[in-house]
Amino acid sequence: MNVKIVLSCAECSSRNYTTTKNKAGNPERMEVRKFCKACGKHTMHRETK
Repeated sequence: MNVKIVLSCAECSSRNYTTTKNKAGNPERMEVRKFCKACGKHTMHRETK
């Protein structure tokens, strides 16, 4: 059961990335380090609702 998710920056809250994940294998919220264009640096991005 793959679903589309949106990743937002933990520091500035801008929504930068969209991706998919398997909800059956990974039910908790996803967190990855990605580049934020608004901040201009690599930050933690978390899955939003």
